[in-house]
Amino acid sequence: MEVSVLGFGCGAVGGLMVRGDPTDQERTVARAIAAGVNYFDTAVLYGDGESEKNLGRILRKLRPADVVVGTKVRLLPGELGGTADAVAKSLEGSLSRLGLDRVDIFHLHNPITGTGGGSALNVGQVLDDVIPAFQRLRQQGKIRYLGITALGDTAALHQVIDTGAFDSAQIVYNMLNPSAANALPANYPAHDYGKLFDHTDAAGVGVVGIRVLAGGALSGSAERHPVAGPAPEPIGSAMSYEADVDRARRLMPLVEEGYAATLTEAATRFALSHPAMGTILVGMATSQQFDDALAAVEKGPLPQAALDRLSGLRGAFSGEQR
Repeated sequence: MEVSVLGFGCGAVGGLMVRGDPTDQERTVARAIAAGVNYFDTAVLYGDGESEKNLGRILRKLRPADVVVGTKVRLLPGELGGTADAVAKSLEGSLSRLGLDRVDIFHLHNPITGTGGGSALNVGQVLDDVIPAFQRLRQQGKIRYLGITALGDTAALHQVIDTGAFDSAQIVYNMLNPSAANALPANYPAHDYGKLFDHTDAAGVGVVGIRVLAGGALSGSAERHPVAGPAPEPIGSAMSYEADVDRARRLMPLVEEGYAATLTEAATRFALSHPAMGTILVGMATSQQFDDALAAVEKGPLPQAALDRLSGLRGAFSGEQR
């Protein structure tokens, strides 16, 4: 399956597809399709199904050819005794809201840890319960590919990805936290994903880049658009959104020295700069933010000189409190 380099994030953080004006939603989706964007990422938890409903409404009206739709399931603690039924029920609800007979990628959206507990699943639950449930749905023709959102404990994520059971992994990768690709400096204030791209590459797992703008912090502004969700934390490197914004502003020499026109452009192009990346998801609150993302992608990855400069700037974060 081939997906566009730029994917269309329908999440609650940007908020367009959850709380936006229906006309703006349709205009932006149509603009994306016309520009060649073919991957649309949603989930039942984005606005309690509103994102799926809105995407489904627009796709039924526009009837585009060959779009790729991904959605997700998050299992609740009380559902773990009946994982297969819970997964199937969640998917049926998603298909109904989307107006589809199947989705192209179905991602497990629970964190994965060594011990599980709370909203997290342990490795055994994923391998023994979730994967067979997903495979059954694929045999029924209701999903094409199996995916995970790679959040949780690094060792557990490595173990699950190394099995090759999943076709896709949504992976955090941004200018504040590049640890999916590179070893972090000592005492760097971010979750360390332990060069996760090495594992996806070895297992033949496709990568969907998420949080590439660190929930908006990599705009360098703490201001939130009215349709955007609350400031998400932790989502970049710090435990607070304000600290992420502060660190993002310290990367402004990339703009001042001419490597990119804006910090957001730099962040978008940075996410494209690693060969493991299949598609990147950029959430948005407005049509203009989509146009900005598209313009950034069309400029291509950051040059090596910019990546070297970024590495030097980021090194100053080491030793700071997360």
